[in-house]
Amino acid sequence: MDRLAQVVDALELRPDSRVLEIGCGHGVAATLVCERLDGGAYTAVDRSPKMIAAAARRNAAFVEAGVAEFLVGDLEALDLGDRRFDVVFAARVRLFHTDPERAEACVAPWLAPGGVVRAFYDTP
Repeated sequence: MDRLAQVVDALELRPDSRVLEIGCGHGVAATLVCERLDGGAYTAVDRSPKMIAAAARRNAAFVEAGVAEFLVGDLEALDLGDRRFDVVFAARVRLFHTDPERAEACVAPWLAPGGVVRAFYDTP
């Protein structure tokens, strides 16, 4: 959990940030992000329905409040329509480590003007 707290600290979020997390796992970072938002929004995507269910359960209060949403999807086939995000991040998502250009191209359509992509990868 300390590792994910450091990741979220490094995002330098504003209370009104619109945040997209790729590969949310159990939703630990989601909790840390949502606790910092006031007027902002958090969207998480993971290709595992099991992880999305766990993350949504863990963050049920944020989902109910309309702050967070959790979506099942594969990054390379994902369609988020006209949504735009100030911060897109991924922690331990292999594509961002092995092929960062391809990963960033996948998320580029959802970046708001001035938005940033942050990827964190360390050995589990």
